[in-house]
Amino acid sequence: MANTQFDQFLAEATITTDDRSEAALGRDCLYGLYTSWCFLNQCVPRPESEFWAAMRKRRVRPGHSGLRMRGPAAADYILASYPGLV
Repeated sequence: MANTQFDQFLAEATITTDDRSEAALGRDCLYGLYTSWCFLNQCVPRPESEFWAAMRKRRVRPGHSGLRMRGPAAADYILASYPGLV
């Protein structure tokens, strides 16, 4: 399988932990992190429906996948989500 934009996003902006609790990235956070990653990488985000189809294909379940944010996209997403932090 070719390395897609979604694969690159998951490799660069997320890390998998053994903790599959509700503290893992939820639906809104995961897509928001993806859009931040796209912005920083100067690429156009794919439609949300396409994003979720790709995540299902990769067996990523929001809130239960053990994914956590990391890297520059995480910082961008957090600062964009909570402007009072700046």
